[in-house]
Amino acid sequence: MKPAAFEYERARTLAGAVARLATHGSDAKLIAGGQSLVPMMAMRLLRPTLLVDIRELDELKLIRIDADADTVRVGACVRQSEALEHAALGEAVPLLAKALRWVGHVQTRNRGTVGGSVVHADPCAELPLVVRVLDAQLEACAASGSSLIAAREFFTGPLSTALAPEACLAAIHFPRWREGACGCAFEELSIRHGDFAIVAAAAQLALDAGGRCTRVVLGVGGAGPTPLALERAAAGLVGTRLEDAAIDATAEQASRDVEPGDDQHASADYRRDLVRVLSIRVLRAARSEARGQSQPGGA
Repeated sequence: MKPAAFEYERARTLAGAVARLATHGSDAKLIAGGQSLVPMMAMRLLRPTLLVDIRELDELKLIRIDADADTVRVGACVRQSEALEHAALGEAVPLLAKALRWVGHVQTRNRGTVGGSVVHADPCAELPLVVRVLDAQLEACAASGSSLIAAREFFTGPLSTALAPEACLAAIHFPRWREGACGCAFEELSIRHGDFAIVAAAAQLALDAGGRCTRVVLGVGGAGPTPLALERAAAGLVGTRLEDAAIDATAEQASRDVEPGDDQHASADYRRDLVRVLSIRVLRAARSEARGQSQPGGA
């Protein structure tokens, strides 16, 4: 199929782009990488009357890592491949780098943008899960000004966010973990590598000098209408030495805390069991990485 007729404009400034959104409202769509929008237009699932191209806006393509800052700012139009290859970003937000390896294929990562994947808000996608599990801040820009939206409030449903139709996602602010012994892991199961995940899981944790867990986050994608941060399940690990039994109990709780649906790829029960299995895997992998960074005398 071919998309319905539309007009096209290339934005020269971010202010100009959001001004066009303010004028046209939901009839206008922003395009950067186009890896999600274009296929949906081709299938006529979306029929915008105006496309505003923001891919060449330098202000949306910056990665800012300040040594003393508690967050890292990643512009919405940073290419996924660029983010993956950015060594300093991978050091500051290692979970993002690990998740990016699972995103699509080389060709799609060369075109797709970090912000585009987040705004598309596929509940099975990797980058929305990282944003949610780390509780990043989403910087929205509109003609009326800029604001920050917490990730826990950003994803409202399948392919749905709290971003207003007249607003543009300008950047994602990822928190930096300052603990000395941190570990993280990301894993997913899909029919083929590069396909949408049936279930994905992400974890990040920190240990004190004695090897006890001081901080942990755990999240899953593909097990609900939005990416999920499983805060209740993860809380049980704080204060433990991350023994296998404690991790197994957390994974069991995680599987009880999700309400996945059925589709042609997997049943709800199968997805729930995948949540359990993948939670064990990412928590154990994150534990191993954190223990490898511990000082002598630690766990």
